[in-house]
Amino acid sequence: MKFFVFLFSFGFISSLLADDWPQWRGPRGDGSWNGPNIAKSLPNDGLKRIWRTKVFPGYSGVTVKDGRVYLMDRPSDKGSEGIERVVCLDANTGNEIWNFSYSAAYSDMGYGKGPRASITIKNGRAFGFGARGMAFALDAVNGKEIWMRDLVEEENATLPIWGFSSSPEPHEDVVIYHAGCQPSGSLLALSQENGETRWKAGSDEMAGYAPPLILTSSKFTQLICWGPNQIMSLPVGGGKLFWEIPYKVKYGVSITKPIFNQGIVLVSGYWHGTRAVRLGEKANEAKLLWSDEKSLRGLMSQALCRNGVCYLLDRSHGLTAFEITTGRILWRDDHQITSEDRNPHASLVWSQSGGKAFAFNAHGELVYMSLGKEGLKEYWRQQITAKTWAHPAFVKDRIYARDDQSVVCFQLPTN
Repeated sequence: MKFFVFLFSFGFISSLLADDWPQWRGPRGDGSWNGPNIAKSLPNDGLKRIWRTKVFPGYSGVTVKDGRVYLMDRPSDKGSEGIERVVCLDANTGNEIWNFSYSAAYSDMGYGKGPRASITIKNGRAFGFGARGMAFALDAVNGKEIWMRDLVEEENATLPIWGFSSSPEPHEDVVIYHAGCQPSGSLLALSQENGETRWKAGSDEMAGYAPPLILTSSKFTQLICWGPNQIMSLPVGGGKLFWEIPYKVKYGVSITKPIFNQGIVLVSGYWHGTRAVRLGEKANEAKLLWSDEKSLRGLMSQALCRNGVCYLLDRSHGLTAFEITTGRILWRDDHQITSEDRNPHASLVWSQSGGKAFAFNAHGELVYMSLGKEGLKEYWRQQITAKTWAHPAFVKDRIYARDDQSVVCFQLPTN
């Protein structure tokens, strides 16, 4: 589909830069990194750790912008009600620059150790989304509150079973939250400047766990949103949806963000497998191309896709390569990248052209490898954190990663 191009929220120019990681899954929100050439072997003494700073537990990934590192955590010693906290650190030293906190009662929420969503940096503001529905904007430099809204109380947002996890998605002058507002408003757009509601779109009865995919053509822009009951294409500005394809998932776990390649939108879930949707040249044109509920079942890990081949961490078979046009499986790694588990996970990131990629697995190991139709080749791996599900950030020749005790910065070997 040549008429579609990836114009994610930070625009085409930012895709050429490797200096920052200002949102979940990188500058384009698709797990691609235009970094330096990484060496295929480790130094004799392994990766060099630049710094390590203690933090509290949380699932929130790491973002980096203008020499500052951002994440969310949940201090464990702040009384029975509890708080959620945003922490900003110096990217070169790990020293704390500022922190911002607010009350957040988790009650009996499962996996309740901390916030889920990553901080998004845009236009000098740090946008966040707490596990219980607090949406906010802070001054990215000093941490002062610009605006804060309780979307459950103010917009009737539907709290997912395991809390809100969707990172804020900026677009033009708004920031989009996957909040499941009722009676309509799967996606809620708030003013970046003051937090006022600008528009709502979509009518899934529940909120999913991932932000929408923004696709822009010369004719129109559509927001691909995967809710617990359906895959939807929604218009910017609100109004009637372009199309929807039913896909009801157990426990509402529509976790991963949709991906797009060769005119096809792909989603993959834990119990009900993978769906591929072929888009047409008109906004309301879409059809289910294929589905696989048994052989291709993802979970939390975002798939990578390039040149028509997708690389998905399947819950039962490990990393799996398949054709996006047909679903035909090319190979599996039999849990080489991350060990078999009830909830297997690894954050996957393209390193540069030529199929090089990183996997940061649930055990805190960083794996450097190449991915292709013929198979996987691992170059090296090193333990850099304890167990974690949080997404790392790659900036220049460094990786920033966190677990429940600390955030670390390591230097990557380059050619």
